[in-house]
Amino acid sequence: MTITAGIDVGSRYTKAALVAEGGRVLATGLTATGFRLEAAASAAYEEALAQAGLSQGDVAYVVSTGYGRYQVPFRDLQVTDLTAQARGARFYFPGTRTVLDVGGQTMKAIRLDDHGRVRAFRLNDKCAAGTGAFLEKTARYLGYAIEEIGPLVDGSTEPVAISGVCAVFAESEVINHVTAGRDPADILHGAVVSLVERSVQLMKRVQMEPEYTLVGGILRFTTMARVVHQQLEAPVNVLPEGLVQYTGAVGAGVLALRRLEKLQAESRRRVAGGAR
Repeated sequence: MTITAGIDVGSRYTKAALVAEGGRVLATGLTATGFRLEAAASAAYEEALAQAGLSQGDVAYVVSTGYGRYQVPFRDLQVTDLTAQARGARFYFPGTRTVLDVGGQTMKAIRLDDHGRVRAFRLNDKCAAGTGAFLEKTARYLGYAIEEIGPLVDGSTEPVAISGVCAVFAESEVINHVTAGRDPADILHGAVVSLVERSVQLMKRVQMEPEYTLVGGILRFTTMARVVHQQLEAPVNVLPEGLVQYTGAVGAGVLALRRLEKLQAESRRRVAGGAR
């Protein structure tokens, strides 16, 4: 059985996925990226290998992606996160034409062609109000852990308005809402709605087309997908919570399979040509 690996070195977390022939995901690994990118890549990779009961020698090809993709010394190839996310989204949802990727530090909208290639993309402005970091920071200010965001927002009855386009101004609005005695669940719900409004504007800038697939760590919170669905007035695809963070890593692993198949086919042609 041929096994490949995808390593996605993101700004907040580093993810690894082991992929077998046919695209079956054998195991995943996750660790905080920190400032030692090489160590983070190795830690996530080793976690996935341990989970699958494998060693590095069992893996035939490794593709790295993410902003730290060049810092993975054991890679065979590196690809952009746009390419990896597109491949991962199409792997799970073959009809995908638009991908929204919401991570801790970045937000990306990607439009694909009929073959799954990237036709257009846009990234959020540098302000953190357009990323998951704003949502996490709001939760911490309210006294909640990141893991509590989902259940808390699910219990909201009415989101408060947060209109600031800058993280600093948006944070001031959050403080004002707290002072006014608004429910923390409604404040966080408002932060989600604010984040979604920015993401939908980004999708419009790439001339979005259905079918829509949502990826990235912030999609662990089901309210995010629900609000995107409401604003688009269209169905959206979301991977199960356990995999939604790993789309890029899985996409890189699938690309590794394809690359390995191509190299093997070229090798067979050379051998056949030499025999003649």
